[in-house]
Amino acid sequence: MRNGTEIKRRRTFAVISHPDAGKTTLTEKFLLFGGAIQTAGAVKSNKIRKSATSDFMEIEKQRGISVATSVMGFEYKGIKINLLDTPGHKDFAEDTYRTLTAVDSVILVIDCVKGVEEQTEKLMEVCRMRNTPVIIFVNKMDRHGIDPFDLMDELESMLKIKVRPLSWPINMGPDFKGVYNLFESYLNLFHANKTTIERDLITIEDLNDQAVDRLLQQDAQRLREDVKLINGIYDPFDMNKYQSGHIAPVFFGSALNNFGVQELLETFIKIAPSPQPRSVTTRIVFPDESNFSGFIFKIHANLDPRHRDRVAFLRVCSGIFEKNQFYHHVRLNKKMKFSNPTSFMAQDKLLIDTAHPGDVVGIYDRGNFKIGDTLTDGESFLYKGIPSFSPELFREVINRTPIKTKQMEKGILQLTDEGLAQLFIKQPGNRKIIGTVGELQFEVIKYRLLHEYGASCDFHPVPLYRACWISAENEQDLKTFLNRKSNNIALDKYHSPVFLAESKGVLKAMMDLNPEIHFSFFSEYMIASNDSIQL
Repeated sequence: MRNGTEIKRRRTFAVISHPDAGKTTLTEKFLLFGGAIQTAGAVKSNKIRKSATSDFMEIEKQRGISVATSVMGFEYKGIKINLLDTPGHKDFAEDTYRTLTAVDSVILVIDCVKGVEEQTEKLMEVCRMRNTPVIIFVNKMDRHGIDPFDLMDELESMLKIKVRPLSWPINMGPDFKGVYNLFESYLNLFHANKTTIERDLITIEDLNDQAVDRLLQQDAQRLREDVKLINGIYDPFDMNKYQSGHIAPVFFGSALNNFGVQELLETFIKIAPSPQPRSVTTRIVFPDESNFSGFIFKIHANLDPRHRDRVAFLRVCSGIFEKNQFYHHVRLNKKMKFSNPTSFMAQDKLLIDTAHPGDVVGIYDRGNFKIGDTLTDGESFLYKGIPSFSPELFREVINRTPIKTKQMEKGILQLTDEGLAQLFIKQPGNRKIIGTVGELQFEVIKYRLLHEYGASCDFHPVPLYRACWISAENEQDLKTFLNRKSNNIALDKYHSPVFLAESKGVLKAMMDLNPEIHFSFFSEYMIASNDSIQL
């Protein structure tokens, strides 16, 4: 029963957005309201004056962007919140996609000036694949932007999900006066440049009350008309439809000015789902089961550069995780125990004794873990659906310091284990080819190899269009294809064969001429073999 209570009071979610929509700023304001920090750093013109709490890698501080998922836990009104702040930059979208497998819901941040952007659409596609519940926060209402009703239409048409405003703005830009909370019927009046917790709330039982006219003057009637139109156009909010991923509640505010954030947070803890059941290879696992299980969704080497450590991020899915208890590593088929498990506040770590479903635990790793690994109390199954997407850019790694070959190989293995990029080994010559979804990943890899491993490298472009994982129902068909097309074949880190296509036309021809071969643009880490490639 103790675990049941702990499960009900947990909310594990990710904050996602297009770059510069205000995601990291919103994250910090959540921490402010949760008492985890006392003041929030301002983010202006994509430069961090005071490095954001959730951006802990040195390159993130220099560039003013998030390139790795940060995990932050805090309590708010008796609810234990596990917040995962994801990279916004499209070049690091794959880290975000994997993070979405570890959460039970999502808050999507939209810039009211720019509206729905390309990366926003891709993120929503991943959410829809899993029917992940989504709340939308329309940010930067203190700037001139898209008309709120037009923005609602854009959200529905471009994100392919029904929306339901639960708060509504009173003007925008310099005339922005605040929001009316439709969910709980109160006005919150706007004051700019807040960095501490202050609220100016007026409970409104009837919008026709003359107090509304005194407060809002000429904008009172416009608000009444807007609310009437909202109630006429949109269906009443249905929590079941939200939790099943079929309707997205919408809130408005200005994260930078600390406005509209508390309404969002308080509604979130009321309606967002607690930890949910999850599929494994043999059955459905429920969070209230007595036996522990969980999976690794992220690995980060050198989280603390002073100690050169390597941490695996474990999402607890069932039972209770306890330190110094032996657990079954399913892929390696061996028992392991962990004496120093931690919880996170960005770069700060706190030793813990136990963790419950929904919690994210940091486990110090000596190379035993890969993304997608499952830990259990003894049962043999694997959690499903942790994806590896086909890269679009390819570079061959050239070692500039042969004397540091061992450090180079260790760094490449660890960084690709983190999911920062994908490693393909091509013969002859044991050539190491890195595949990514964006140029910036190469810059980060090069930076981290030099500063964390002391190894220097160059990346030479490889003229490839796409990498596809290949398989066949008949083993002999696959062997024949591999032998016939050996010049286009590489192995990924897990010894899985990959077809490297020089162009879209070549790939289409291969697919048409070889119907017995299945070409896939994604793979799941759970398919991985037990052995990594020896470089």
